[in-house]
Formats: sequence, structure tokens, C-alpha cells
Amino acid sequence: MVSLSLLPRKSILGFTVNFLSRCKILPRRSNATSLSRNLFVCASYEQENLSQGQYEDGFSNRNVVQASELMEILQLCARNGDITEAKACHGRIFRLDLQGDVTLSNVLINSYSKCGFVELARQVFDGMHERSLVSWNTMIGLYTRRRRESEALDIFSEMRNESVKFSEFTISSVLSACGANCDALECKKLHCLSTKTSHDLNLYVGTALLDLYAKCGLIKDAVQVFESMQDKSSVTWSSMVAGYVQNKSYEEALLLYRIAQRMSLQQNQFTLSSVICACSNLAALIEGKQMHAVMSKSGFGSNVFVASSVIDMYAKCGSLRESYVIFSEVEDKSIELWNTIISGFAKHARPREVMVLFEKMQQDGMQPNEVTFSSLLSVCGHTGLVEEGRKIFRFMRSKYGLSPNVVHYSCMVDVLGRAGLLPEAYEFIKSMPFDPTASIWCSLLASCRVYKNLELAEVAAKKLFELEPENAGNHVLLSNIYAANKQWEEIAKSRKLLRDSDVKKVRGKSWIEVKDKVHVFSVGESGHPRIREICLVLDNLVIELRRFGYKPSVEHELHDVEIGKKEELLMQHSEKLAFARGF
Repeated sequence: MVSLSLLPRKSILGFTVNFLSRCKILPRRSNATSLSRNLFVCASYEQENLSQGQYEDGFSNRNVVQASELMEILQLCARNGDITEAKACHGRIFRLDLQGDVTLSNVLINSYSKCGFVELARQVFDGMHERSLVSWNTMIGLYTRRRRESEALDIFSEMRNESVKFSEFTISSVLSACGANCDALECKKLHCLSTKTSHDLNLYVGTALLDLYAKCGLIKDAVQVFESMQDKSSVTWSSMVAGYVQNKSYEEALLLYRIAQRMSLQQNQFTLSSVICACSNLAALIEGKQMHAVMSKSGFGSNVFVASSVIDMYAKCGSLRESYVIFSEVEDKSIELWNTIISGFAKHARPREVMVLFEKMQQDGMQPNEVTFSSLLSVCGHTGLVEEGRKIFRFMRSKYGLSPNVVHYSCMVDVLGRAGLLPEAYEFIKSMPFDPTASIWCSLLASCRVYKNLELAEVAAKKLFELEPENAGNHVLLSNIYAANKQWEEIAKSRKLLRDSDVKKVRGKSWIEVKDKVHVFSVGESGHPRIREICLVLDNLVIELRRFGYKPSVEHELHDVEIGKKEELLMQHSEKLAFARGF
């Protein structure tokens, strides 16, 4: 029998009275176990002011606490996140010499894990003389949840070195760890390993594999895994739809969602958000409205992520009114919702509305963050509000305590560049506290093209060639600047350099949706089945416009050819062909 003097008055068996009250586990006297009776006596002593004699009598016949009872206590600690009680149980395990119990140690690791004490969980794990599969899975899962992916992979490597057989849960957790770093090579290794052990047939492993492949940009591999799976859950379908969206395969995402709908699969907020995101990137307003209706019927209208996706979709489709109406209907507005609506108006160059929303957000008690200021600076750049942009950039640090990051510096370069303040923009770049990124130099180069500043254009282009040697667009942009300045010899050199580098320029495309069908056009399109009819419509439009004094802006056609040829080349632009198809 353990002497009462060894037991702290307010922490018998690792439990305080307020912990008992929170967990609501005070038992009835009639059917209590030995542990429950002990705890009841302790609670009664604190709550009913029993005498010291009565208190000692209550514990005089107490039994030795069994491991199963300690497990029950630790599970309660994990559920309530009570680290104090978990530590008390840990001490009790040592005093009862139960640290050799593998199951009890696993529960203790899990308890520390749920309480957020990773190092304590690792100490217990390292101190185990014998480990079960659950021990390894618990530690791998813990590191993965805490975004310590490298340590999760180290644990898995150690597990393999000790020839411990793993399960589908092990593979799923390790795949999640690889996903955080988009480690494609490690993903393929795990795919091979799971195939050898037949774990690739498991639903959870297959879903984790396709999700990881999609995150790594290997969408074809993700599709192959998806199609090879015999059993697919709603999570599997959701992951595949999200994978298509992540890889900008928006049409494929919508087609897959329609198949899932026909199969009457359960929908969740993640699927809806992904599909709505696909609609917004395609500017598919009709499909977006349909998804809005599905969202409302499914009861996800109050979900922050889904609501944010719908607001963004309407804004990108140009329906700012509908976007603001949905935003206004959400009662508990998060910072993400405020940023989405502000960004929507900023993209449409509506500075007045952006500033009003910015003030309302602060009145609502919401503190702006880095994303908010990106939108504010962006709208200043697109509307020529240089002084306002300078003030916002300055207030970011002085008034709101936020340090500008590379995005804000890029936006500020854009503000100055679009206003024609190219020397100031260049000096601003040189004063940055970090190395300028490619996007910053690209912004300066684009402004140099508008204002025909050849000297700074060559400086920016040289930096871009070093940072992005594979980006053909930078060579083309510099060639266009040479053309605008009639530097035809330099154009020839630039284009020769581009040919010799084996870098390919991706052709720009324009598209338009007509009667639920998307038509895609590129410059000089000839493969469309109705291209002759489209060109005829375009010719008639130009003839009609000339009657009202229209003249093509041939200065934007930068080839060294006759004016008539320049006008002909301008007629072949993809945007005009797409417009003519919808006319």
C-alpha cells in the first residue's frame, strides 16, 4: 500500500479537481471502479470539505493503479490538451515501473503529441526498449502534423533500417510529409515501395499518392494512379479535382466533377472550392453560377473557404456586384474574405472602392496583413496613384508594423514604372534589403518598353537572362523594345541569341465561350473549323469601323515591314479572332 504522504493533495494519480470537473467524469459511488472511487474521494475532499481523517480512510484500501487505468487517464489528457496531468501520469508510470509497457508508452506519446509537446514525445519514443508499429506510426504522424517533414522521413528511414514492417498508415503519413516539400523523387521511391508490398491498392495510400504527384506537378502520374484505383472515396475524387486545378488543368477539373456528380458522390467544401476556382480561372460565369447554387443547396454557404472562392469567381468574371453581395451576406467575415473582395476590386482598377473597403475592414476590427497591402499597392499601380502608393508602402511599417516583402517591393516598382518614373524605380530596386527577383526586373523591363527607355531595359534584361535563362519571354520583350526604338540590328542579334539558346517561346492564346463551348485561338490561327467565317466577320468589322475614322495603331506592330503588312499582321492577333467568333 502506498503511503498517503507520497501523494500530493491536489494531484492524486495525476488528476486535479478542476480537471475532473472539466472532463465530467465524477462517478457514482455504487458502480465505481477502484480508480474511480479513489478519484471520487479526492474530488469530494476538495469540493465537500471532508475531514483529513475521512480523506485518509477513503484511500486506505486503494488498489495499485493498473496500466489500463493510466491509459484511460492519458486519453482524457490528450482529448483535453492537459499537459500537466499528462506529465503527472508519466511520473506515475515511472514510479510503478510500467515504462516497459509498449501500449502504455504509445498512449503517452500520443498524449504528448496532442498536447503539442513534440520533444517530450520523442524522449518517450527514444527511451522505449521495444517498439511496436503503432510507436513508429505515431511519431511519423506527429512530425508530419507539426510540419517537421524531414524528421518524419528520418524516422521512416530508421524504421526501414531496423527492418520493421510498415502499414498503409505509415506510407500515407510519409507521403504527406513528402507533399510539404513537393519531393517528387521521394514520392516515386515510395510509390515503388508501396507497389512491391501491395499497399498501393489501399484506398488511403492511393489517395495520398495522387495528391502528392499533383502537388509535385506530375499530373499525368496522378491521373494514372487515380485510374488504376479500384476503390475511390469522395476524398479521392476531391483530391483529383484539386490536383487538376493546382496544375491549371481547369477544363479537366470540371469534366471530372461532372462525372463525380453523375455518380452521386458526396460533396465537401474542398471539392466545391476547387471547382469554383476552376470556373474563376476560366471566367466561366455560367458554370460558376451553377456551382454557387450547388454550394447554397449543400449548406456550405457559410464556409469561409467556399464563400471566398465564390467571391473571387464572380470578381474574376467581372460580376463585382454579385461578388460584393455574397461578401455582405457572410456574417463572420475573416481576413481572407476581406482580402478576397479587396483584391477583386483592385484587379478591376477600382481604387475608390478598394480604399473604402480598406477603411471598413479596420472599422470592423480586422487588422490588415501582407496580402491586403499587396492589393492596395496593385490598384495604385494600375491607376497611377503614385503618392498614395508611396504613403501605403511607408505606413505598412510605421503604422501597421508590417515588414514589406518581395511582393510589396515588386508592386512598388510597378507603381513607379507605370507612372514613367523609371530612374526612381531603378534606384528603389538598388535600395532593397534583399536581392531583386525576376518578377521585379520583369516589371521594370515592361515599363521600359512603354516609355522606350533602352538603357534601363538592357540592364533589366541582363539581370533576367541570369535569373531566368529558360524564359523566352524576356528575350522577346527586349526585342520588342529594340523594335520600338528601330534598332533592327539589335533585334536580329537578340533573336539569334534566342534561337541559339534552344529556348522556346510559348505562344499566347485567347479564348471565348460560345454556347457552353470554349474556343481557343492563337496568333495567325488556321486550325479552327470556322476560321474563314471568323476572318470575314473581322474584315467587315474593320471596314465598318473605318467609316467612323478608325485607324489601326501600327506602332504596336514591331516587325520591320511595310505599314500595309503591319495592318494585316495586327488583324491576326488572337484577341481579335476570339472577339470575332463571339460577335
